[in-house]
This record gives sequence, structure tokens and C-alpha cells, in this order.
Amino acid sequence: MNRIALVTGANQGLGRALAEGLAARMEAEDLVLLTGRDERRVTEAAHEVAGLAGTRARVRPRVLDVTDTDAIARLAGELGSADIVISNAIARVLPEESPKERADEFIDVSNVATHAILRAFGPILRPGGRLLVVASTLGTLGHLNPRLRHLFDGAGLEQVEYAVESWRSAIHTNTAEEAGWPRWLNVPSKVAQVAAVRALAATRRERDLAAGILVAAVCPGMVDTATSRPWFSDYRHAQSPAAAARAVLDLVFAERADPALYGELVRFGKVLDWYGGTPPVEQDRMLREAHT
Repeated sequence: MNRIALVTGANQGLGRALAEGLAARMEAEDLVLLTGRDERRVTEAAHEVAGLAGTRARVRPRVLDVTDTDAIARLAGELGSADIVISNAIARVLPEESPKERADEFIDVSNVATHAILRAFGPILRPGGRLLVVASTLGTLGHLNPRLRHLFDGAGLEQVEYAVESWRSAIHTNTAEEAGWPRWLNVPSKVAQVAAVRALAATRRERDLAAGILVAAVCPGMVDTATSRPWFSDYRHAQSPAAAARAVLDLVFAERADPALYGELVRFGKVLDWYGGTPPVEQDRMLREAHT
């Protein structure tokens, strides 16, 4: 049976590298859908990946605006089944930009889209399938103020969605910091992504493990991209997108899904402690300095 793989946010950076890796490791009859919201850029990227020397699978462009949850559902319905789905889209935010002004786009791309992808593609995964959400080490619960952790710990998907919308509302009413939310959007967003994966996994663990399916959040480590570069001054340990994609692709193509990784946040093949991490005071300081 021909396999179908899909990567969101795949026309540049890590997403592009993931699409390239999938196309190189899959077979000639398989299909890789390289998606993004700009038709020209997605088409050009798919054409370039298809022309690479190592490409074996078919590569096709697909315009998909992940902020359009109906479009996500339509694509899942159109495909009918999928083998590999990697949710990778993210909205770029610069340190000098106002978190309040960028919050809606950031949350819609990173969180609302993640919820929609989990809901739409979870049910159509074939046996042996992979459903991965690209997050980061900031997605562990300990990075949040202790007052907020109960919103995500053991939460169902609807509860995660409610928490995300409560956070959004607090940003717009200027009550977020008072409630304990960090100013850096990336922290609550990543925690919510991992919590959403854990929520879905909790409802389907037994049958997925029996079918060899892996649902997980993945941390690729520090990656040198246009999105991350403005936030860090020391890039000595940063990976190229191609290097960062390898560990994620190793999960995808592992002969058997490791039950220990199911529903967890995984970095370089190891599970990160959901309760680990400390509130990112330093990042809040960076944001304050950028706006003074």
C-alpha cells in the first residue's frame, strides 16, 4: 500500500528539511505532501525537493493555511488515510515585537492548528502511522508559573483549548502577567502543544500501541533558522535544519514504535520529564528590555 506523508510549514527551515528527509527515505510509489499557505513558495519548494538527487518518493505541493481549521478537516477527508503527519507550522515573532499584537496569529498557527490537526488526522492514521507535533524543551510543565500548571496537567483536549483561549483573552485584557502567564508567547504555546498531544494520546493509547502507531511531541533541539536566530546570541551548538530533522525522522522510520515514547515530549529519542523545567525569568527580562 502506498504511504502518504504530510508536513505543515514545510517550505523552509526545519519543515523543508523534514520533507526532504521523508522524500529520501520513502519509496517511489509513496507521496509526500509539502504544505504551506503561500502557493508560489510551496510550489517552488516542492519542485526543488522533487529534483534533489536523493529524492525517491513523489513530492507534491499543497496549499494549506493551518489557521483555517476547516481546510485542515477537508484535507484529512480528502486523503481518507495517512501514514505520517508532522505538525511543524509556527508564526515568526521578533523580540522587539509586542506579544499582545502578535498573540492571535501566534496562537492560531501554533495551537489552534495543532488541535485541529490532532482531531482531523488522528482518526485516519493507518496502522504503523506517526503523528508528531514539533514543540521544544519549553513545552514541559515546569516552565509555567505553578498557579497555571493545573490548567494543562491531565487535561483533556477541550480543557487545553479552553486554557489557550483563556490565555489569549488575558493577553488582550492586559491581565496575563497578573495571572502568572509569561510574556514570552513561546512558553505557554509549547506547553499547550505538548498538553494537547498528551490529551489525545490518553484517549487512544491502548489501540494505537496495538496498531504500532506513535503519537508524540518532538523537540528537535536548537535549530539555526530565521525564526529562532533573533532570540539567541550564542549559536555554537545550533544545528542546521537538516541535522535537526534526522532525530525526528528516526522516530518516523523506527521499525517499531517504542511504547515509552507514546504521548510524550521526545528529544533525541529520549523522553523529557513533563514536570521538569523552571519559569523562564530570563526570557521575560529580554522582552521587557526590547520594549523599553
